[in-house]
Amino acid sequence: MAILDIKPPGSGKYDLVSLGEVMLRLDPGEGRVRTAREFTVWEGGGEYNVARGLRRCFGLKTAVCTAFADNDVGRLLEDFILQGGVDTDFIRWVPFDGVGRTVRNGLNFTERGFGPRGAVGVSDRGHSAASQLKPGDFDWDRIFGTLGTRWLHTGGIFAALSDTTPKLVIEAVQAARRHGVIVSYDLNYRPSLWKSIGGPKRAQEVNREIARHVDVMLGNEEDFTACLGLEVEGADEHLSRIDVTAFKQMIGKAVQAYPNFKVVATTLRTVKSATRNDWGAICWANGKFHEAPNRENLEILDRVGGGDSFASGLIYALMQFNDARKAVEYGAAHGALAMTTPGDTSMASLKEVEALVKGGSARVQR
Repeated sequence: MAILDIKPPGSGKYDLVSLGEVMLRLDPGEGRVRTAREFTVWEGGGEYNVARGLRRCFGLKTAVCTAFADNDVGRLLEDFILQGGVDTDFIRWVPFDGVGRTVRNGLNFTERGFGPRGAVGVSDRGHSAASQLKPGDFDWDRIFGTLGTRWLHTGGIFAALSDTTPKLVIEAVQAARRHGVIVSYDLNYRPSLWKSIGGPKRAQEVNREIARHVDVMLGNEEDFTACLGLEVEGADEHLSRIDVTAFKQMIGKAVQAYPNFKVVATTLRTVKSATRNDWGAICWANGKFHEAPNRENLEILDRVGGGDSFASGLIYALMQFNDARKAVEYGAAHGALAMTTPGDTSMASLKEVEALVKGGSARVQR
């Protein structure tokens, strides 16, 4: 039984379009932001990372809807996106005032963490071009209809950026529904983004409205509680672990509250240290739960973007097989591989993902 009514491959120009902000990530490597003398620069953004993973690892045709200040930093971001193979036709370029008083490009200083020292992120994204996006900035009828798109992905990070971005998300998901485009949404609750604009109360107002238009909902236990007001028992604050039985009950509440959800999925992570996690995933579809094999003591180089890579693996398998069991396994495998390399985005290949799904080892390849 098919889970989703997905348009067939080749029915339009794009397999997936993402809506969200793309920032420069400044990575101090093994050191700390506060003592760094040099940074490696990557691009990243919760919604964009999914589109890039689907393009680079899985070979699908993707595009990103975002905005940049038109200066050399914005052009650097564009160059990163071009290297990732994601279509840049829908980037809105905003004139730069020379200082950044009215518009700028977002920065994200992020440490990877090691052992007992957890990863740390410091965002610098106020007044960014993407945060000023609003309804009417994109021609959704052209993107979803004339050109043709199979899937839209967006999320709670973008929705938290300003008063106008959630309105744009709602405009986009409503247009997607009109054109038969599947909608996925990653709740991705970030307290730092919401705390100055109403906190969890405002997050719930925004995300509950958006959730009414979502087919595939992604998020962990904190996301579902903070964004949708759903409670769960069984969390262990010290291990950052969620009781699977309790979380299944939460998903049950979610699909009762939002019968439009066709798929609900999350990663299951037990944080033992910054560099060793137990890693798994669970997916609900058609009234059944499917779990990916739990990978105990998974060694992690850089955990940032692991959840986004889970999402892109899940979406690929839903598009390719329309099968929830395969979807959660592909998602968990891709997320695990993405965390073995630096940067927010995946460096894995489809061959590597498929090998890990089949139980492959880390034996040297010659």
